Amino acid sequence: MVTHVRAEAHGDERGALLAFLAEQRGGVRRAVLGLTEEQARSRPSASELTLAGLVKHCAEVEQAWLARARQEPPAVERNRANWHECFQLVGDETLASQLAYWEKVEAETEAFIRSVPSLDDTFPLPDQPWFPPDERVSMRWLCLHLIRETARHAGHADIVRESLDGKTAFELVALERGTSRD
Repeated sequence: MVTHVRAEAHGDERGALLAFLAEQRGGVRRAVLGLTEEQARSRPSASELTLAGLVKHCAEVEQAWLARARQEPPAVERNRANWHECFQLVGDETLASQLAYWEKVEAETEAFIRSVPSLDDTFPLPDQPWFPPDERVSMRWLCLHLIRETARHAGHADIVRESLDGKTAFELVALERGTSRD
């Protein structure tokens, strides 16, 4: 996982955008380090959010935007009736299965962004009331949107994890690296 972005390793724009996205994904992934399934599903704060639900949501949203950019339907269609399931594990879903799914989606996102002829290439926004009608956005917009979306939820994950067991992002980076913060 990327814990910081090194500009020298990602000198091109695509590499930089993908590195910043990976950095934000790492924040969400670190928030579940060392947790049991029960802990990852728990709601330790005033929010309804769980860490497992945040992982699922991030994976699902990234896949849906990737599908839109490819002008394909998303793997899961969400509407008012099932929107709540976007943030919670259902059926036989587990934290591990959602992390594995997200890893697959991440690889697809990276391959797609690296393969598009130009970051200026566009695709239509979905026909939803919160988007302007007949609007198109660029692949650059897609990357920036995914960074923004994932960063927002990385912040949520920090709060939920700290509410769960007091571990902060700094402690989780040290845990991930196998070092101590002392």
